[in-house]
Amino acid sequence: MSAIRTRTLEEYHADYQQSIEDPDAFWAAAAEPFTWRKKWDTVRGGEFSPAGTSTWYDGATLNLTENCLDRHLEQRANKLAIIFEPNDPKTRHLRLTYRELHEQVCQFANVLKKNGVKKGDRVALYVPMIPALAVATLACARIGAVHSVVFAGFSASAIADRVNDAQAVCVITADGLNRGAKQIPVKSVVDEALASCPSVQRVIVVEHTGWPVQWKEGRDVWYHDEVKDVAKECPAEEMAAEDPLFILYTSGSTGKPKGVVHTQAGYMVWADYTFRNVFQIEENDIYWCTADIGWVTGHTYSLYGPLLAGSTTLLFEGVPTFPSPGRFWEVIDKHYVTVFYTAPTAIRSLMAAPLDHVLAYSLSSLRVLGSPTEPSTRRLLSE
Repeated sequence: MSAIRTRTLEEYHADYQQSIEDPDAFWAAAAEPFTWRKKWDTVRGGEFSPAGTSTWYDGATLNLTENCLDRHLEQRANKLAIIFEPNDPKTRHLRLTYRELHEQVCQFANVLKKNGVKKGDRVALYVPMIPALAVATLACARIGAVHSVVFAGFSASAIADRVNDAQAVCVITADGLNRGAKQIPVKSVVDEALASCPSVQRVIVVEHTGWPVQWKEGRDVWYHDEVKDVAKECPAEEMAAEDPLFILYTSGSTGKPKGVVHTQAGYMVWADYTFRNVFQIEENDIYWCTADIGWVTGHTYSLYGPLLAGSTTLLFEGVPTFPSPGRFWEVIDKHYVTVFYTAPTAIRSLMAAPLDHVLAYSLSSLRVLGSPTEPSTRRLLSE
């Protein structure tokens, strides 16, 4: 568990005071419980100003997936790591333990290596919110490849902009996705995008819907074929603290999308610290953040934060209003969700529906319900 756990307002004020009076000691304590190949020489470096470049845990080496997976295997191997709830409530859900997730990540990492991906290469992911997205993202981190997840709803031109800027050598995608009542042929969207992306040498396709797809020989491979002959163990690449972990692009609503690089150690410590303390996570919680992994909230609070803490995270493929406005509440009751984190946009999408869609469910498992709220959503949640 994290060395810093803030449970009361008094503890928060004390921690905050220490964090500004002796930040090196505070953040060293927060980093202490992790698995490090080599400990840091300095906690903070560089210049903390808008024009400066700051660094965290200089001199340290690590692999983030060892902290998300390997270090939990001794005590949490059979604990649920991921619960997957598909778009259609009639489709069977899926559960992965930490042991199973570790094995799948190692296999996907070996598939990446088999297809020429190496440390420092950029890999773009255009995959729906299915377990394969989490597995592939972690597999990139396992071998030191820099992942760049693109929300599986963006256009072909948006994908091309991001792939070309990152100079990605590999794209991971699926045959298709169902989002609510919509059917989206994501492989076709990727094909259109890659017509103008000369850096891409390989496309790894995960079978999800079973839909037919166009195929480019010499570039495209099916994941289920590639995984047949790879090992179930994959050594984790040793990474420097300031090596890049992922690139996530801004929406581009005010101009060309800008790639924001997140590095290894500082991101890891912050994701773990904020996840544990903001949500007051307990060992047996079932945690659900509705954010897509294509956004930074999803990176941090659907994937990395929960797994760093050894928690159970729920991934949801669907939308709040399909097949009815009670879908969120149905999922909470079905999986006994204890901590639920969603966005104001999701709450607003449900506000027009009758309250009966909420009252039809017990919601007795819920301990924490969180959202970056505004006055209208606060009123709805309180009611």
